[in-house]
Amino acid sequence: MKTITRTQTGVRLETRLLKVLKALATDLDLSLGDLLEGIVLHAFEGKAPFSAPTLKKVKALRAVYGLELSARDSHQLREAGDDAG
Repeated sequence: MKTITRTQTGVRLETRLLKVLKALATDLDLSLGDLLEGIVLHAFEGKAPFSAPTLKKVKALRAVYGLELSARDSHQLREAGDDAG
């Protein structure tokens, strides 16, 4: 185990994406922060963060919460009511 320091943050996420992440964290018996740290650390090393069974669970949760966004949508999102565009 490594000792670290964590910082509270006010990150804003797309609502359905957050619901899927929270449900997945619960299913994996992790905190949301632990799940996000794991995803990011894997991504920083170019590794996939999820096993095949976990990806299957993610697919099911995406359907439950109506999350249709994909990696292609990354950096292409704007908030409802935002006049930019």
